Amino acid sequence: MFENQGKLIKVLTEGQFIVPLAILLVSVLTGIGLSQMIFSRLRKVAARIAGDSYPLVQRSFRGMPTVWGLLFGGYGAMHVITVPAGGLHILEMIFHVIAILSLTIMGARLVSGLLAQKMQKTAGTFASTSILVTTIELVVYITGFLFMLQSFGVSITPLLTALGVGGLAVALALQDTLANLFSGINILLSKQIKVGDFIRLSTGEEGTVADMNWRSTTIRQPSDNIILVPNQKIATSIITNYAMPFTECSIVIPVMVSYGSDLLRVEAITAAVAKDVLQDTAGGVTDFDPFIRYGSFADSGIAFNVILRVKSVTDQHLIRHEFIKRLYSRFQQEHIEIPFPTRTIKLEPAAAPDSLRP
Repeated sequence: MFENQGKLIKVLTEGQFIVPLAILLVSVLTGIGLSQMIFSRLRKVAARIAGDSYPLVQRSFRGMPTVWGLLFGGYGAMHVITVPAGGLHILEMIFHVIAILSLTIMGARLVSGLLAQKMQKTAGTFASTSILVTTIELVVYITGFLFMLQSFGVSITPLLTALGVGGLAVALALQDTLANLFSGINILLSKQIKVGDFIRLSTGEEGTVADMNWRSTTIRQPSDNIILVPNQKIATSIITNYAMPFTECSIVIPVMVSYGSDLLRVEAITAAVAKDVLQDTAGGVTDFDPFIRYGSFADSGIAFNVILRVKSVTDQHLIRHEFIKRLYSRFQQEHIEIPFPTRTIKLEPAAAPDSLRP
């Protein structure tokens, strides 16, 4: 056993492999060292000028200096040892492929990261949507693949022609999928719906837009259930977006008082209670002055609406809860009657038949 190990060490140290192995080892260690040094410098620079740039650069270049060091060392070692001409050509092609793949991966990471960062800064218009990021990454990978074929002397013109002819059949087979894809892109570019918006569909479902991918839009309901709606349905449906043009919205709460009430007094008390609710309850717009509008003479009393304003549509439930609770208590203190449906039945004695009359 020890004799075999000694022979192996002798071959590695005295043969032609010691120099190539040393070149590979030094190149890999140099790549690792450069990676650590570059990221350390970038971390300091990013902390000074733009704190959100470092994660993007780190993600884009992660592992690449080591790969490039390995390629550089392998290329150098390849020319030190004796390799047949055919084998040398194959190794060069392998190194070429690895180099193009590494640059393509880095480019896809960088471009998609820049796009995601830009979308998040644009007032959240495309925040965290995966459809555009995935599409851009796919385009970069396809471009890298075509460039690799072109560098090997493979003409991509016939390939593009074949793809164009076959694309028609693929488009027919994937008609619904492509419709969802382009509908999703159209929705994002129109800037009418974005991640984080609270929307209501024409079918009645409502919730917060959680994500939009190449096929469907994910909507999270207030109950934390998930609704998956095809992008084509979103594009062709009537949708209420409670975040457009801004997240603040007014809510209307119907109330009724009896006919014997002093309407001026009812208006003042109701407005005061509504103002206190907006001031004290989370989600209320504190600088908004609530008001009431009498609407109709109903069967049981005078109906009116109370208009309040909340920071987002999801805040309305707590505001409604507090307002109804406080208004009912205040009306009881002020002896203001909240009517309920009643029906008065007047019974009159029936007229006696003629035969029974005296």
